[in-house]
Amino acid sequence: MAQPPGYADPQFPTKVCRLKKALYGLKQAPRAWFQRLSSALLQWGFSNSRTDSSMFLHFGASTTLIVLIYVDDILITGSSSQQISPLITRLDSVFALRDLGQLSYFLGIEVSYHEGYMHLSQTKYTSDLLHRTTMFNTKAAKTPGAVGQNLSKFDGTHVEEITQYRSIVGALQYLTITRPDIAFAVNKACQFMQQPTTAH
Repeated sequence: MAQPPGYADPQFPTKVCRLKKALYGLKQAPRAWFQRLSSALLQWGFSNSRTDSSMFLHFGASTTLIVLIYVDDILITGSSSQQISPLITRLDSVFALRDLGQLSYFLGIEVSYHEGYMHLSQTKYTSDLLHRTTMFNTKAAKTPGAVGQNLSKFDGTHVEEITQYRSIVGALQYLTITRPDIAFAVNKACQFMQQPTTAH
């Protein structure tokens, strides 16, 4: 902990207020945790990804390490298991860490391994979404949208629950990670986020 900028006491520069509450329960805890973890990774030679602020990369002479952070979940991968193990040990020496082994489920994405390749799927995520929208027992279709139907903002009547529509469309956007075949239909649904109707 350090004194906040603008409130630093020049007479006692190393003294700070003692919290009588666990840092984990505070609103600023995720930010403080991420700051501490990212600072450690940057000191160890990692660089922050330009495309994703929660991804850290380390390029060695012949190896690459990738660390992905989501709140308090950390995913570590790389081109060499001999480089991954020391990193996990180093992280464990600084932070309270529990190694869950090989990746099987992360942020709604299921991972299975078959003879040298990984298969990503979102079966449980899709099932949960279908249950949430009460569409689990509906009839399946080969195309992810009505063929030849052009949607318009004037079709149908306005939806009362705009938040529910936006939530479902957002969940469908996340589903396109493993199901790019629905991307066009989801994109069409996204175009009517402002004022969705029953047709959408």
